Amino acid sequence: MFLPFFQALRSHNVPVSLREYLAFLEAMSTGLAQYDIEEFYFLARAIMVKDERNIDRFDQAFSKSFQGLESISSEQVIDAIDLPEDWLRKEIEKHLSAEERAEIDASGGFDALMETLKKRLEEQKNRHQGGSKWIGTGGTSPFGAYGYNPEGIRIGQDQSRHRKAVKVWDKRDFKNLDDTAQLGTRNIKIAMKRLRSWARDGAHDELDLDSTIRATAENGYLDVKTRPERRNAVKVLMFFDVGGSMDDHIKVVEELFSAARSEFKHLEYYYFHNCLYEGVWRDNIRRWNGQTPTQDVFNTYGKDYKVIFVGDASMSPYEIAMRGGANEHYNDESGEVWLSRARAHWPDHLWLNPVPQEHWRYTHSIGMINEIFDNRMVPMTLDGLTKGMKLLGS
Repeated sequence: MFLPFFQALRSHNVPVSLREYLAFLEAMSTGLAQYDIEEFYFLARAIMVKDERNIDRFDQAFSKSFQGLESISSEQVIDAIDLPEDWLRKEIEKHLSAEERAEIDASGGFDALMETLKKRLEEQKNRHQGGSKWIGTGGTSPFGAYGYNPEGIRIGQDQSRHRKAVKVWDKRDFKNLDDTAQLGTRNIKIAMKRLRSWARDGAHDELDLDSTIRATAENGYLDVKTRPERRNAVKVLMFFDVGGSMDDHIKVVEELFSAARSEFKHLEYYYFHNCLYEGVWRDNIRRWNGQTPTQDVFNTYGKDYKVIFVGDASMSPYEIAMRGGANEHYNDESGEVWLSRARAHWPDHLWLNPVPQEHWRYTHSIGMINEIFDNRMVPMTLDGLTKGMKLLGS
């Protein structure tokens, strides 16, 4: 019965094995998700998905496998399953207020209501559209599609018509976690958390519970001990390519910069254009009269810094290889010389490229810089940044 679902997961590149599939079947056989599509969805996802980056692919496979359930008539459902009375009772109770329960008690109790419900289901032979009595679509019943119930469960509907449904499988909340997707601030932070080296520094403003207990026991009175807060001690230096073709990537670079500033306490940054030369700057407005000599940057930041270059590496090859090749000024030494010096000075280095990796082979300068960086260039995706953080941390 669920084999097509298993095959859909694999066709959407969700790494699910036969072991997970058998575990899922065993969970279903024990009744963990009976007559509840929400429970079924979360049960299947908990068993089949082992990495949050695959949740979006799972949602796509789930939607493909189970879309159209709203077209199944109540008669087909009744013929297929025998709903236990205790389950029906609990489902009804979830949608009743205290006043409505009192009215039910006054009119004969749940037993009488159950008889009415069974009779209604027996009377309904076809798909129903609209209204509040039958189970169908476009009405106010808590079950079905395209309805108005604020707690409704919507299955197979491709968009929210009334923006009131609570459970929407097609919404795909985790689509930005796909490791082939471009980065957003949230998942940039997730990837950057891999580059951490915890140390305690600063004022003693964090409660040291173990030391407090020990000192209190030894002295016979409450003796509160504090310690410095644990912070990420990694030092990061970033160089951002600005202007020209990088204008197409402003949004994702801004998100990267925002995430880096919040994630790293020790963060320094400079700007350059196309390739690293003898000068960099901190303020783009003063790029011509406020430059910092690149050699001064070498002298200021030691080898303990992790260095990340951010740029599309898309330029004329002469800008990298030739003296005087820069397109905005005359450079006495080639960009390759300065990049090689940067690599030698900072052993932990990385080039982060916003251009999709499948397009790199079409731009000769990208290959040149990737070679200078000894293949330490990664794409600006969640998977690429995760690999980059591992390179910097190794």
